[in-house]
Formats: sequence, C-alpha cells, structure tokens
Amino acid sequence: MKDSVLDILIRLFENFLDAEDDSISDREALKAELEQEGYPEAEIERALVWLESLASDPDRTVGEGTARAMRVFSGSEQVRLDTDVRGYLLHLENLGILSAAQREVVIDRLLALEADDIDIEQLKWVVLMVLFSQPGQENAYQRMEDLVFDERRDAMH
Repeated sequence: MKDSVLDILIRLFENFLDAEDDSISDREALKAELEQEGYPEAEIERALVWLESLASDPDRTVGEGTARAMRVFSGSEQVRLDTDVRGYLLHLENLGILSAAQREVVIDRLLALEADDIDIEQLKWVVLMVLFSQPGQENAYQRMEDLVFDERRDAMH
C-alpha cells in the first residue's frame, strides 16, 4: 500500500511541481487524483501541508552566509537522523550545494515527515525539493540532481 508522506511528495515532485501548466493549482483535484492512485487521504493531506509549509514560510531565507558555523544536532535530531544522514547532510554543505540556512530548512522538513526511519535516499529527495522551492538555486539544484543520478548509475554497475 502506498502510504508514506515522502512517497506522495516524490510523486508530486516528479509529476507536477516542474509542470509548466497550473496542474498543481487545484488542491482538491490533485488530492482526488492521488486518492484515486491509492494514497490514503490522511497521508495526502499531510504531504500537501508539508509542501505548503515549504513554500509559504517567510522566515526561510536562502542566505549564503560566509561564516562557517558548526552544527550541533540535538538529542531528538540524533535519534531521528542517524549518523549517515547527518554526515551526508554536512557533506552537501561542504560541497557548497547547501548553505547553512538551507541545511536548517532540510532538517526541519525531514523532521516534519514524521517518518520512523529517515535514510539518505529520503534526504536526497528532500534536498531536491528544498532547492527547487527556492528561487536562484538552479545551479545547486542541478548539482544535487547530478549527484543523485550519478550515484544511482554507479549503483547499477
């Protein structure tokens, strides 16, 4: 059964968010289409709220910042985000794909998924969604997309 909020977000991201038309503008039609595909109504609602929060929070700034700050993860973050996920997130920041502010948005959105286990694949999708949602981040988005798909191709060989 399709029931993960992230599954729904990935579905929306792959099929609607990059669309040139207004196919995502009608929330109820989108919700009905997802229900028809077998996603539970409660999970669809959570996914749409997740997306709306990403798009509408005025406190989310892209700010590049020049100072390098050390990120200390709280106990609850350490429980939800294992060592590999935290390490990969900081790796993306070191590569310049994420700024410190974007890293915080990604952490917030990962925790908002309320998933029991968060893995690196989920992290990658959330990073792509965060970068896609922020204007002027086309280069970082492309770098992340290349990184994701290059790693997938390597895994196939």
